[in-house]
Amino acid sequence: MDQYKKNKQKSIICWVFAFALAIFYLIVSFMPFIFMVLNSFKEKFEMLTKGVFNLPDSLNFANYTEVLTGGFSKYFMNSVIVLTISLLLLLFIAACASYPLARFKFKLANPIYAGIVACMSIPVHITLIPVFKMSRATGLYDSIWALIGPYIAFAVPISVFILTSFMKEIPREIEESAEIDGCGKIQMFFSVILPLAKPGLATLAIYNGVNMWNEFSFAYTLTQSSENRTLPLAIWEFQGQYSMNTPMIMAVLTLTLLPMIVMFIIFQDKLVKGMTAGAVKG
Repeated sequence: MDQYKKNKQKSIICWVFAFALAIFYLIVSFMPFIFMVLNSFKEKFEMLTKGVFNLPDSLNFANYTEVLTGGFSKYFMNSVIVLTISLLLLLFIAACASYPLARFKFKLANPIYAGIVACMSIPVHITLIPVFKMSRATGLYDSIWALIGPYIAFAVPISVFILTSFMKEIPREIEESAEIDGCGKIQMFFSVILPLAKPGLATLAIYNGVNMWNEFSFAYTLTQSSENRTLPLAIWEFQGQYSMNTPMIMAVLTLTLLPMIVMFIIFQDKLVKGMTAGAVKG
């Protein structure tokens, strides 16, 4: 009985310690966001006169109104179009490449997989000039369509690496049962493998979606006119336009961050499943 009480006390202490660490991590993580949102409602010089950590005197929506009427929606729609098309094509290409690498046995499987994984080590910045020349040669320069190709190309290696490992954990008994029922390889891919790989695809969608949403280098190099630029460049341009109006910059950052938060809330359950898939066998 004494041993049971000691174990129970240790368990309670461990849970309290873990809970305290979780609360601390939550506070540290949310403080920048809360700081950004609160200051976005302040007047232009209110941060300078009353401190950056004080609550706003009133909820000033003029910052958001001016940002939304100042061309923000144009940048936002460009980012949404590029992100949607790039993600859909990326997930389809990664799934088509991962399926044979994970489920088929052929001599070139390992060399092809190693070559794809090796592409993860290529720095993005050394490709800016070649990609810039290529976009000029194809007539895609200074358009949102010039961003889709590079976004997909640089996201394919990590996506294939993750999705191949995920598909390898799918039980082969399911595939064998489908083959007995007369299911072909293509039908198997669309009817069996893809539905079972939804958690992995959701993980890739969130991971690559955040990277594409925040990407700056290619967007800055391959676009020139303001009507073809994306949200990271909007932040850059708004910062130059409202350099002395910090609450306005905070409003721009808040509006830019909200779609990613909504996306994470919608797909958070699939993200957790995708990250923990294969951790437990049996």
